[in-house]
Amino acid sequence: MSHKVDLLAIGAHPDDVEIGMGGTIAKYRQAGKNVVIVHLTEAGLSSNGTIETRQIEAENACKVLGISNPVQFQFPDRQLLSVREEAIAALVTVIRQYRPKLLFAPYFQDRHPDHGHCGEIVREAFFSSGIKKYLEDETELAYRPHALYFYQINGLTTPDFLVDISDSIDVKYSALACFKSQFSPQVGKVKTPLNSGFLEKLKARDQLLGNEVGVNYAEGFFSDKPILIYDLLGDKQ
Repeated sequence: MSHKVDLLAIGAHPDDVEIGMGGTIAKYRQAGKNVVIVHLTEAGLSSNGTIETRQIEAENACKVLGISNPVQFQFPDRQLLSVREEAIAALVTVIRQYRPKLLFAPYFQDRHPDHGHCGEIVREAFFSSGIKKYLEDETELAYRPHALYFYQINGLTTPDFLVDISDSIDVKYSALACFKSQFSPQVGKVKTPLNSGFLEKLKARDQLLGNEVGVNYAEGFFSDKPILIYDLLGDKQ
């Protein structure tokens, strides 16, 4: 069965995916792969910016990354647990429609509850999407991606594997620069961790992770399952 996209990346809010794996998305777009981003909420409770502003910023970031506008749901910000089953069903439909090879979500142990809840909801959707009798009345057939990986937004937990983003680091931070309402320290804004040097710290983390494997920059990911290594000698495929 052919895949409609290669990577499907899901976040709780606009900018989550770009923070955690913007470099990876840019890397695979540069290689001609198809990528789609999904937002569960419109981030209506953000300290800065409006829903409308954040939507425009997200669309601009997608243009920088070279992908189509994000799939935008309107589940309530900070209340994902209250709509858990609805969100799972909605994501199952998206997964079956796009049939991605790989599925991505925020790390379920992130300090931000929305990120963690999003990760758990995606994990449930990943499993349910492959069950034939789940939402059996849908036109799309049951389908489960090859793997589910979790990207890191906050913190510096040691990841299970790294992706070299040295050649796409500039694209990542150009995309993140589109989210001015969140990351730009302007007069009149509420001071938050995001507009208090967050991007500088994030880039330092990318550099630190890269240093761990001898490259300039890298992004870290987590996996529920062991990852099969085909070549212990480390020869590049």
